Amino acid sequence: MAKNIMLQGTMSNVGKSFLTAALCRIFRQDGYSAAPFKSQNMALNSFVTPDGCEIGRAQALQAEAAGIEPSALMNPILLKPTTDVGSQVIVNGKVRGNMRAADYFRHKKELVPDIMAAYRTLASRHDIIVIEGAGSPVELNLKADDIVNMGLAELVKAPVLLVGDIDRGGVFAQLIGTLELLEKAERDRVKGLVVNKFRGDISLFQDGIDILEKRSGKTVAGVVPYIDCDIEDEDSLSEKLTVKNSGGLIDIAVIRLPKISNFTDLDVFTQYEGVSVRYVTKASKLGQPDLIVIPGTKSTIADMKWLAETGLADAVKACATGNVPVFGICGGYQIMGRSISDPEGSECGGSVEGLGLLDCKTVFSSEKHQTQVSGRFGDVQGFFSCLSGAELYGYEVHMGVTENAGEELTSCGGSFRGNAAGCYVHGVFDSAEVSGRLVRTLYERRGMTFSGKVVDRRQYRDMQLDILADNVRKNLNMELIYRVIEEGV
Repeated sequence: MAKNIMLQGTMSNVGKSFLTAALCRIFRQDGYSAAPFKSQNMALNSFVTPDGCEIGRAQALQAEAAGIEPSALMNPILLKPTTDVGSQVIVNGKVRGNMRAADYFRHKKELVPDIMAAYRTLASRHDIIVIEGAGSPVELNLKADDIVNMGLAELVKAPVLLVGDIDRGGVFAQLIGTLELLEKAERDRVKGLVVNKFRGDISLFQDGIDILEKRSGKTVAGVVPYIDCDIEDEDSLSEKLTVKNSGGLIDIAVIRLPKISNFTDLDVFTQYEGVSVRYVTKASKLGQPDLIVIPGTKSTIADMKWLAETGLADAVKACATGNVPVFGICGGYQIMGRSISDPEGSECGGSVEGLGLLDCKTVFSSEKHQTQVSGRFGDVQGFFSCLSGAELYGYEVHMGVTENAGEELTSCGGSFRGNAAGCYVHGVFDSAEVSGRLVRTLYERRGMTFSGKVVDRRQYRDMQLDILADNVRKNLNMELIYRVIEEGV
């Protein structure tokens, strides 16, 4: 049975997911079979495993760091918010149903057997399990039925590293305050503190380390710098969604839908020199980009209504009429069609007209489609003719069936008409062939030639994970980490 170590944070977005990925890669480099585990994740960025199960995108990335296939065992419970007070509940990779938050909190303890069965199976196959908590372990109103932080640590007997984010300020209050709010038995589980996202000369923080250790009685296991590596962010707290246009030669505008999901589909373009990706929420900010992408969403009908209400629907259609290419992925593909209807209320019910850029219509049902795919683009006309014959890979995860009366985009489905195109494939741009052709064509449209490097997203991500792991290894006390794992609790 595997040994384990758990990363908990003082709040959301302190870097637990990245540090978990880094440790998975480090243990792999050191000759161990490691696997990530997060009992409950709330995220709209998801991934489909080879056997058709849906898990959090972060756990898929961590599995990649560990050099193993992603599995539902690594994330037995995934919550995908559908409204402000409810989520789709996915257990062991399959949809269990939609639940209001209050109902879920009343029943979540019933999922402990699923969590423990997944953990034990995973632990029987690996040497080290790197466990990631969620949010903060001291949300006092939620602690009674905790299944993801200290409650889980007790169930699986895991030693804990507590991570604070110095970049957001107040790291002393974060770490010491969190420890003070823990029960004594919980504090005893904390074997070390990690100060994350430090900017500047780490040697100047020695006094800070001394203060933390004196006040907390805990060892500082490391001060990790703000690492400049291009790793996919987990969800809507990502800085990528709020960053201003960096002024690239090529301007890609992504419509930031209220329930945006899998925005990591656009990360591939950030690795190309001269290409900027910006997220747009107002019609007045859309302008005349080189390419518009409408990404996935967990609430297609509601987000289509939002597009109409904000004027973005008219703005996107005006751009398309003005010869700006538009591409839709998953929910974005559905939005680009003629209509979307939900007769069974599997999402939010009702029906709405789409943008009408593609000759297709979507009808929702209770069945969810989850699969990995690979294929080729067909004989495409218009702007996206540059992709004709290109190989693609990715995965599909969606509710609804789309009936396409127009031209088929790929061997995996999808549609195109003029300079508009869309399909269900998340990761459709990730292959070097697809992204490279698109970038070159966008440059040519501007009367320029792209001479930069074209890299497959999977290879690029692997290089970035090595950069992450190398920097974390240099700044964590790995001797202490291994001792904590060996000694446990």
